[in-house]
Amino acid sequence: MNARPALPEWLRTAVFYQIYPQSFLDTNGDGIGDLPGIVSKLDYLHSLGCNALWLNPVFESPFKDAGYDVSNFYKVAPRYGSNADLKRLFAEAHRRDMRVVLDLVAGHTSDQHPWFKASARAGRNRHSDHYIWTDSVWSTFSEPRLLPGHERNGCYLPNFFPCQPALNYGYARIEAGKDWQQPMNAPGPRAVLSELRRIMAFWLDAGCDGFRVDMAASLVKNDPDGKGIRALWKGIRRWLDRDHPEAVLVSEWGNPSMAIAAGFHLDFLLHFGEPAYQHLCAPQVEPKAGAGRGFFDSRGRGDIRVFLDNYLRHWKATQGRGYIALPSGNHDFARFRHRRSEAELRVFLAMLLTMPGVPFIYYGDEIGLEFREGLVSKEGGYSRTGTRTPMQWTAGKNRGFSTAPAAKLYLPTNEQRGQDVAAQEGDPNSLLHTVRALLELRRDFPALGNDGEFEPLHAKPKPYPFVFLRRSDHERIVVAINPCQRGQRLNLPLLKGALPLAARRASVVGQQLRMAGFSFGIFAVSPKQN
Repeated sequence: MNARPALPEWLRTAVFYQIYPQSFLDTNGDGIGDLPGIVSKLDYLHSLGCNALWLNPVFESPFKDAGYDVSNFYKVAPRYGSNADLKRLFAEAHRRDMRVVLDLVAGHTSDQHPWFKASARAGRNRHSDHYIWTDSVWSTFSEPRLLPGHERNGCYLPNFFPCQPALNYGYARIEAGKDWQQPMNAPGPRAVLSELRRIMAFWLDAGCDGFRVDMAASLVKNDPDGKGIRALWKGIRRWLDRDHPEAVLVSEWGNPSMAIAAGFHLDFLLHFGEPAYQHLCAPQVEPKAGAGRGFFDSRGRGDIRVFLDNYLRHWKATQGRGYIALPSGNHDFARFRHRRSEAELRVFLAMLLTMPGVPFIYYGDEIGLEFREGLVSKEGGYSRTGTRTPMQWTAGKNRGFSTAPAAKLYLPTNEQRGQDVAAQEGDPNSLLHTVRALLELRRDFPALGNDGEFEPLHAKPKPYPFVFLRRSDHERIVVAINPCQRGQRLNLPLLKGALPLAARRASVVGQQLRMAGFSFGIFAVSPKQN
């Protein structure tokens, strides 16, 4: 039996903070966040308890999809700064024992990328097979996803928006009569894979600590059993293990069992594409027929098993091989706070920050930043635009995000009182301090850490609460979560003599757990009890 590849040691205690760079902090007054702004807030992020950052794309781009349409993988977009600024961010983070992971758009480029412009020419050249092209412009009539309109007699395949042509990593299976589909070992796909490794090596050598790979499962086409995409990423993982063993691969796959088996160190359960996690976080609106209600439903009509049964399947399949991430949110869906109270968000974060795996906090979730409804789409954001508004640092002009006139801001700020860092720093009962306290517990108690054991103790369709045990060699900690407005009581012999580590409207009397509405409790119990 082959030994499992070692995991980077720093990942075992990693807590990530996701930064949408254009909305984090503007230091030059142009209304758009930048890399010097991130550097200036590293001490704040360190004090929060985060020791790793994931940056959304910072490379040159026409920004038709907020930077996920890259036109130069080797150069930082001028609106964020320079390559030297990014290297300084790496160095300053490392000085604080923090890591920085970049967003790698591996499956496509912008249609303004020099590779695509060359590939779209009529004559053959070294980039002709860097993208997926049919052999006739008329193919578009039989395959609607293909797009014509270039010098070349053919149609190209987009990976997402039309401005994002798919890079050619080949087809796992070639369809009859479609000779333009190339196998993975053809010269074109091999050249693209070499380019990908070259880009990764460039930034790793500059000080980057790894990559979150956008649309990681999309690279190989017509790959129904996933054999092709697994082979591709396993090859990259072998290279990283040999030449960059401390670099991490984080996938946007949404299927940890598959992604980690394919060579990734870490994969997300996402609010989209993964029905069970979507159910956990579902907004408090009427669900689609048959979809059920989210567990975090204020009236207590959800079912934790919809999430938990699926989670346990992935957790058991990936233990010791990689990690699951349960993010508080990200740039692609409405913030959890949307149409919910701060009390509900507090309970949600208490659960996420005490579960196994690697936590990811989306910028602003630590202060309860709200989703902004009704915004005009910005850079391909569409319905996602409201979750990308500026971070709020103070109650002053533009909430401390920028000195620019309000009309020049990347997106408008929110105006809710108290939803800024300065206000919450001064309030010991604030959400910000709750997040700090939870991450401090996670750091101080190995049972609550990334590798601690996990066992559900009370997880029934009804009634609430959700109670689980985290365990390490010498610790046992019980976590209780009540996300609904009704109080709950539960008898658990394990809780007799429990020591509260953190609690919000929850307590233990004898062996009875008593929880008010919207509450959580974290209790140390004797490791000798059975």
